[in-house]
This record gives sequence, C-alpha cells and structure tokens, in this order.
Amino acid sequence: METLTRKQKLFNFPVTKIIFALIAFMAFVVVGQQIAGKLLGLTALDKDIRNLFKGIIVSALAIISYSIFFKYYEKRAVTELVVKGLAKNLIIGTLIGFVLQALTVLVIYLNGGFNIIAVNPISFILIPLTVAFTIAIIEEILVRGIVFRIIEEKLGSYISLSISSILFGALHLANPNSTLLSGLCITFAGFLLGAAFIYSRNLWFPIAIHFAWNFTQSGIFGAITSGNEKTNSLLISKIEGSTLLTGGEFGPEGSAQATLFCLIAAIILLALSHKEKKIIKPYWKSSDFNNQL
Repeated sequence: METLTRKQKLFNFPVTKIIFALIAFMAFVVVGQQIAGKLLGLTALDKDIRNLFKGIIVSALAIISYSIFFKYYEKRAVTELVVKGLAKNLIIGTLIGFVLQALTVLVIYLNGGFNIIAVNPISFILIPLTVAFTIAIIEEILVRGIVFRIIEEKLGSYISLSISSILFGALHLANPNSTLLSGLCITFAGFLLGAAFIYSRNLWFPIAIHFAWNFTQSGIFGAITSGNEKTNSLLISKIEGSTLLTGGEFGPEGSAQATLFCLIAAIILLALSHKEKKIIKPYWKSSDFNNQL
C-alpha cells in the first residue's frame, strides 16, 4: 500500500504531469499532422485548401488529445474545454484580440509609419486564418492548459502566471528576428492570455484572444507576426519608423504600445478575477494546508 501511495504522489507531482502531458500531446499532434499531410497530398485540392483542412485536423487532434489525456490521468471532467458558453468566450475573446492589435497599429499609423499600398481579394486571408487558429489552439493548450494550469494547482495563480508568461516569452526568442525586447513584449502578451484563462477558467477565451491578435496583425494589416515571414493578407502595407513603435522585423506585437495595451487588459482581467474570487492561492496559504498544521 505504501508503494502505491508513493506512485500516486509521483504521478500527481506537477512536473511529472507536465512532462507526461507534453509528451502525449506532442506525439499525438505531430503524428496526426504527418498523416493528415500525406493523405491530403494525395488529393487534387488546392494547396491553400489542403492547408486549411490540415489546420482543422491538427487543431481537432490537439483538443481531443488534451481532453482524453486529462480525463483519464486526472480522473475528472475537462471543464476548461466545455462547449457551454463557447460562443460568448469566442466572440468576446476575438473582439479583445482585434481591438488590442488594431490599437497597436493605430499608434504606428498616427506616427506616420503605417501605409496601405493595396487591398487584396478576401480570399487572401485564408492562409493567415489557418495559421492563426492552429497556432492559437496549440500554444494555448501547451502553455495555459498544461503548464499554467498544473503549476497553478500548487503555487497559485500569480506565481504560475509569472512562470508561464516568462516561458511563453522565452519560447519566442527562438523565432527569427527576435530580441530581448520582443521577448519581453511577448511575455506581457502571455501575461494577458494567462489572465484571460484565470478569469474565464476556460481555454476558449485565451484561444480566441490569441487567434484574433495574430490574425488581425498578419491577415488583415499585412504585418510581420513573431518575426516570421509575411503571409498573404487583406491589406498590403508598408510599416516603417522607430523599432520601439513598430516592433521592427519582429512585428508590431514587439512594440512598446502592444506591451502597454496587453498589460492594461491583463490588469483589468485580474482585477475582475480578484473581485469574483477566481484567484487561486498557493498551497501553503490554502485552508486545507493550514488545517493540517
């Protein structure tokens, strides 16, 4: 019985859960992506349509693998992916992401650094749309669903928010044209996304913010996103000026105003979460822990 108890403690240890979850999630998604790519490659579909279908398949695999893994590993209902309130979370999250990115570009425009050269057909948004929703789902499940949520159970909301946000920023340092400044900016974006999860206790809300932020930046305004190459977009634009305001080769999300807007939004969400008692305390401050002393 003692050996079983030790095994249970080991499997319930946060680092163990995170490692197993990451392995299971990535294996499921990567293998599924390869199979989907091979099968779609056998069709006569246009490349953009194939990529759209592959994005949908990969996103579905990410959601399914997360749900199945934690349903059996943690023996619970995966409430953070329930469809109840789905429309509300997606609509409000999308609006927040769009407004924050639009304000970021507006600052560049008011400083004479954003110029529209041409407007493309609406079909040009297909590629950035596919990329945006796929990345949003995968990154939010990895960082907020796995890392943040599991750490929060033991260390509480604020410590987990700090750790996961720094990790989110650090991961983007591997992107092309990244700098310490852009990494810091992405860290604050991660702070917002973590705050969105705390407030909603639902992954759809930060997924929607993340999607709209990226899609508005690359798919609508035609800007670079996270240092990657430009994709097709609704607007063909030219962005120039101070790196502090434009984000330089990393894109507008690496700008000072983007950081400020994300921080303001995060503070508002955390204030609302505090008011509604959604902040989780670290285990040493919990009533159960204190009762054991």
